[in-house]
Amino acid sequence: MSTETPPQPAVPSPGVVVAEVVRSGFVEGRHHGSLVALGPGGEPDWAVGDAVSPVLPRSCNKPLQATAMVRLGLDLPPDLLALASASHSGEPFHVEGVRRILAIAGLDASSLRTPPDWPIDVEARDDVVRAGGERSSLLMNCSGKHAAMLLTCVVNGWSTTDYLDPGHPLQQAVTATFAELTGEPVAALAVDGCGAPLHGTSLTGLARAFGRIASAGDGAEARVADAVRAHPAYVSGTRRDERDLLRAVPGAVGKAGAEACYAVGLPDGSAVALKIHDGGTRARAVVMAAALERSGVLEREGVDADAVRRTGRLELTGGDAVVGEVRAAF
Repeated sequence: MSTETPPQPAVPSPGVVVAEVVRSGFVEGRHHGSLVALGPGGEPDWAVGDAVSPVLPRSCNKPLQATAMVRLGLDLPPDLLALASASHSGEPFHVEGVRRILAIAGLDASSLRTPPDWPIDVEARDDVVRAGGERSSLLMNCSGKHAAMLLTCVVNGWSTTDYLDPGHPLQQAVTATFAELTGEPVAALAVDGCGAPLHGTSLTGLARAFGRIASAGDGAEARVADAVRAHPAYVSGTRRDERDLLRAVPGAVGKAGAEACYAVGLPDGSAVALKIHDGGTRARAVVMAAALERSGVLEREGVDADAVRRTGRLELTGGDAVVGEVRAAF
């Protein structure tokens, strides 16, 4: 019998300390992670931790998926194309936008394969509960992407009942576009929380893709980038740090994902991608704001540096007083 060890899946390193939780001057916790910054040509500028092992970028992949759909003939106005790239908050304008996409396809919410959920925005969720509403596929934060996938299938005459199957023509095209934009072979194929195929790449590959989308002058990449820039609230929500960052950095294209992934591309092709390895979302925006500052982005013309810093400010309270913060540590 062979004693050879079977090959094991690639596992990212645990990363290094990228954020500290400080209360009353005492460091009571730390977040480990990895991040990478690329220059305008896609060349590595600096990195912290492991920027080359595969990660699952989760919803950071949505602008790449939207690019694939536009290449396949998806033709939406900018606000709805931004929603196709979104992890939306479930606010009324998000839900109405999903209905608009489905109506263009001649479909309704029963065609969505998103699991029923509440809005991820607390105020929007409370409004639904007060109105006697329930979890629904429309409210699930990925419903804009799914509605756009369905419309792309209709445009191409493809089946809409199995559009989430990795072998479906839609998903095959998404896979090819993902590999092209990241500049790497797909490192892993998993199932995302919404049920759609989820592609893995390194943080370097993810940053490269965002730099390419943000710097595109024409084509599908440029259409997606312009939509995200014009309608950042459709990509996230009216009370989200991602929206505030996109407003503060002219020309930026950014997207956060579950398990504390985050990527931002800039018009010159430079980009930053990060992952907090424990999935702690409280450190995600803190680390991104610090990374952009380290890369000199806050010194660029037109950037609202104070607004960027505010997206990365997370205060800790003791009673009714501020007694500490989550701060970057790299």
